[in-house]
Amino acid sequence: MAPAERTATEAEIAYFTMEVALRDDLPTYSGGLGVLAGDYLKSAADAGAPMVAVTLLHRQGYLRQAIDEAGAQVEEVVTWRPEDLLELLPARVTVRVSGRSVLVAAWRFAVTGATGASVDVYFLDTDLPGNQTADRRLTGRLYGGDRAYRLSQEAVLGLGGVAMLRELGYDGLRTFHMNEGHSSLLTLALLEEEGDEGAHPVHPVPARYVEAVRARCVFTTHTPVPAGHDRFDAGLVNEVLGQERTQLLEELGCLTDGELNMSWLGMRMSKVSNAVSVRHREVAQAMFPDVPMKSVTNGVHVATWVSPPFREVFERHVPGWQSDNDLLRYVGQIELAEIAEAHEIAKRALLDEIARRTDRKLDPTVLTIGSARRVTPYKQPTLIFSDLERLAQAAATIGPVQIVCAGKAHPQDFDGKELVTELVRASSLLRGVVEAVFLEDYDLTLGATICAGSDIWLNTPLKPLEASGTSGMKAALNGVPSLSVLDGWWLEGCVEGVTGWAIGNGRADGDEPTAGELYDKLEHAVMPLYYGQPGSMVEVRRNAIALNASFFNTERMLREYRSTVYAASV
Repeated sequence: MAPAERTATEAEIAYFTMEVALRDDLPTYSGGLGVLAGDYLKSAADAGAPMVAVTLLHRQGYLRQAIDEAGAQVEEVVTWRPEDLLELLPARVTVRVSGRSVLVAAWRFAVTGATGASVDVYFLDTDLPGNQTADRRLTGRLYGGDRAYRLSQEAVLGLGGVAMLRELGYDGLRTFHMNEGHSSLLTLALLEEEGDEGAHPVHPVPARYVEAVRARCVFTTHTPVPAGHDRFDAGLVNEVLGQERTQLLEELGCLTDGELNMSWLGMRMSKVSNAVSVRHREVAQAMFPDVPMKSVTNGVHVATWVSPPFREVFERHVPGWQSDNDLLRYVGQIELAEIAEAHEIAKRALLDEIARRTDRKLDPTVLTIGSARRVTPYKQPTLIFSDLERLAQAAATIGPVQIVCAGKAHPQDFDGKELVTELVRASSLLRGVVEAVFLEDYDLTLGATICAGSDIWLNTPLKPLEASGTSGMKAALNGVPSLSVLDGWWLEGCVEGVTGWAIGNGRADGDEPTAGELYDKLEHAVMPLYYGQPGSMVEVRRNAIALNASFFNTERMLREYRSTVYAASV
């Protein structure tokens, strides 16, 4: 029996996501949302969960980043060959987009877990003979094109995804998990199945159809600002989806004020909606007051993000850690010398990579601050460079500092691209005083190296815009404590001076931490500990693993979804 057929008879959960990060040479992701999806599916495979995933192929990927002589980001198209990594299946389905029948194929990738079980991921592709040129490009570029392009992509993902799963024999699916609103149109496909009327449902749609669909759907929101939720003008919806589906959306109450809010559609048609941290649940509940909101705090896939030296430490002292991440709490019993040695090895690996990429040789004895995430204004990546004189003074009087930065800005995020230039310029201005480097073309491998090799992890978002954040979790797994604004996961993970440090205090939105508060914490807590009490610094490293990594992982996250979201009654 073929793997796809075997899985189809057993799968109960279908996980839909616009992007997914599984490996660097499979460039079907842009950042945190995709990385989280990849980590979650890896834990599902580890656990042998009866799950299948659907996404888009993104033949041109997201972007390859280069930095020109002026310090500006230059985007290059990613070229890759899906036939080198994926299996093209013979199944074909069609989706009506803008009045045309668009042919859709699927490529299969099996995510294999630690015990040999696997989760199949299907990458939908419209670049097929027989499709019009514009339709062949619908699965071309992640987050590219105009609003019509985006809505057409989401039609392929949601409507085409359900059709493809049925074509592949997935008839026993009990739960459809929408990872953000991009896939919310799958609910229309399920509604149409209820009545077996295809694209011509009964009007008005019977309440029992709606309840039957709602009983099988769950929705996760990752976006704490209204602008982050896809909205489409009603006229565009009618043009792309057609009159029948537009009328259906109106009956469902999902076309309001002349537009379709994809998140509201997903939530309206789900039995459970959840945010991705405790604090984010409060923010999301305020944004959608009519939707009861749960929270499942994000995590990271431990086996993916642990560095080789710490993997060896875990193997020696925490048998079974990979199949039971809770056991990492016993890292608290490991001798500090072993923690220190493992970190030194990871740090040298980072500095070696910096030397290879830039010909810059940084000092392994110097406090090294890491900060690598998507570059966009709300993350305030340049906050540490706000007062170069004060930073230089602290380095001269307390101890030297090195700063390692990386991250891509969306091609249409011009403010974010300007921040990239500012980071590059600051690195140049500080040279010889505070060594700072910006590493271009941030990807999974580079991210893992920076997370593991930094001495502390810096995160400075505007509150409450950090829904969760996972980069600090990856760092903590490698004994790298966070110096972070109290938002997202850090409100749950920060024990001041024990697992890391908070920038500013309190939870009031609008009371934003300042650069002065960041420098204060560096000058009075972090730097004195690093240079004056190295043993205590290693204790914080050990605590970060034992207290943070043992909880903020996708193994625990999957358990919570299965027990509190998937299993919840309507």
